[in-house]
Amino acid sequence: MMEHEYQPISFKDVLIEMKDVSELMVDLSYSAILFDSKEIALEVINLEERMNKLVYQARIQSVLGARRIEEAEAMSGMLQVAEAAERIANSASDIAKLILKDIRFPAKLKRVFPEAEEIVTRVIVSQGSEVAGRTLGDLKVQSTTGMQVIAIRRGKGWIYDPDKDTRVESEDILIARGPEAGGEILSMMAGSGERPRVEASSAGEVDDLDRAVQLIIEMKNLSELSVGLAYTSLLFNNMEVAHEVVALDSTLDDMRYDLDLWILEAARKIEDVRYLRGLLYMSSFAQAISDSAHSIVDVLLRDIEIPPIFKKIVRESDEIITRMTVTPSSPLVGRTLKEMSLATVTGMIVLATKHGDRWVYRPGKSVRLQSGDIIIAKGRRDGECRLYELAGHAAEVSEE
Repeated sequence: MMEHEYQPISFKDVLIEMKDVSELMVDLSYSAILFDSKEIALEVINLEERMNKLVYQARIQSVLGARRIEEAEAMSGMLQVAEAAERIANSASDIAKLILKDIRFPAKLKRVFPEAEEIVTRVIVSQGSEVAGRTLGDLKVQSTTGMQVIAIRRGKGWIYDPDKDTRVESEDILIARGPEAGGEILSMMAGSGERPRVEASSAGEVDDLDRAVQLIIEMKNLSELSVGLAYTSLLFNNMEVAHEVVALDSTLDDMRYDLDLWILEAARKIEDVRYLRGLLYMSSFAQAISDSAHSIVDVLLRDIEIPPIFKKIVRESDEIITRMTVTPSSPLVGRTLKEMSLATVTGMIVLATKHGDRWVYRPGKSVRLQSGDIIIAKGRRDGECRLYELAGHAAEVSEE
């Protein structure tokens, strides 16, 4: 039996790290699939060990922190959020184990991964480029390109979850996540020119695979959206957003049924059915993430008290969630999301917009912003500052 040593640490800090670690594990697990990297997969497994220790700490803190029934109720809600983060991490670990077991994925899946709303890309830093020799903080990579560097390969070693003080060296290989347009900008900054393409063999090709692959990409997009909206609903105590998470979970259930049916039909047409196993696991992965998001909003739906500490947890994590109103003087007024390239310019992913009484979740590039519209977005803090400026606010004061 594995023994965990209890270390005095605040419940808030435990939950912040659990949120950060679970999100990093998801990013790295997709990276491991895209780049066929067992090294990245092993790091996901290592992070799972860290998550197990954090879960232990969270449970101890929840017991120690509740002295009255009201405190116990609030603590139970936070513990439910912690358990949801744990399930997300466990699902990411399951995907990483597939890579280590040489489970195969259809070639076309890797080729269309860049069509997801947030792509994972690989960039080589050239000697003499504007990136080499500078820290990520100096470069402001995310607010400049929209890309978040989640790992750096240096020689035979890896730097995972680099921070603003991490210095980039020539010949480093950057693994970054963000909008596709931002990947091109990052490649130019690194002196790489055109982004290296993922070369996938033709092995495992199946007729009519497009439908299945597009379902996988859509499930990936929706599952990640559901987690962002789940944290949003608790952060702003918004029941409408919580119900949207429930609706997304139901949608993903239907999509998984469709995908399972397609796989059963495709199994009769392919010589090596092992190439279809990866699709089954991928759909299960997306569904598990969505189920975890549903578990998070369940706290709000069951009217469990959400303590003020939750706002600090979301606002102090690596990827924050913010809400702001577009002012009449904002350059965003009358412009579409595509025209403003918000994801690339700020590094913030827009989760939802509200015009009047109408919410638009996962707004498309054609959505036109107007004065008084509310924007909910996720990303890094420096990107939030830039988005506040674009929305017409002199200072980045959150409207929480």
